[in-house]
Amino acid sequence: MTIQAIPGAAQASPGQTVRKPVQTMDSEVFMQLLVTQLRYQDPSAPMDTNQMMSQSVQLSMMEKMTELTAGSKESFSLQMRTAAAQIIGTTVDYALADGTKGSGTATSVSFAEGIPLVSIGDRKVPLDSITGITTGPSAA
Repeated sequence: MTIQAIPGAAQASPGQTVRKPVQTMDSEVFMQLLVTQLRYQDPSAPMDTNQMMSQSVQLSMMEKMTELTAGSKESFSLQMRTAAAQIIGTTVDYALADGTKGSGTATSVSFAEGIPLVSIGDRKVPLDSITGITTGPSAA
C-alpha cells in the first residue's frame, strides 16, 4: 500500500527543517485567541469584559513570575560561582554522596558542568558537597 501526499499539505523538502509546534502559551498567542474570540462572538451575547480583563491580568502576572524565576536562577548561579571562586587556596572539608569524606586545599574551580566543581588534589568535588572551609591558605 502506498501513501499519497495530501494536496496542499506542508511538506519539508530536502535540506529544509520542519517547524515544531510551540507547547507554551505566551502573550502573542493569547492576543491572537482573544481577537479571534471577539471576531466570532455572538453579537446578541457578547463576551464578558470582566472575564477578558481577568484573563489578561492573569497572563501578565504569569509572564512576570516567569521573568522573576529566570532572574532568581541567574542570581543563584552567580552566587554559586562567586562562592566557589572565593574558596580557592583555602582548606576545605567535603562529604560526597557515596559517603566519601576528605579534606584538602581547593586549587581551582570548573564551571563546565553546571554546578561548580572544586579541585581538591586529584578529586573534583561539587560545591554543594563542601562541608567546611578553613580561612586562609593551607599550611601544605
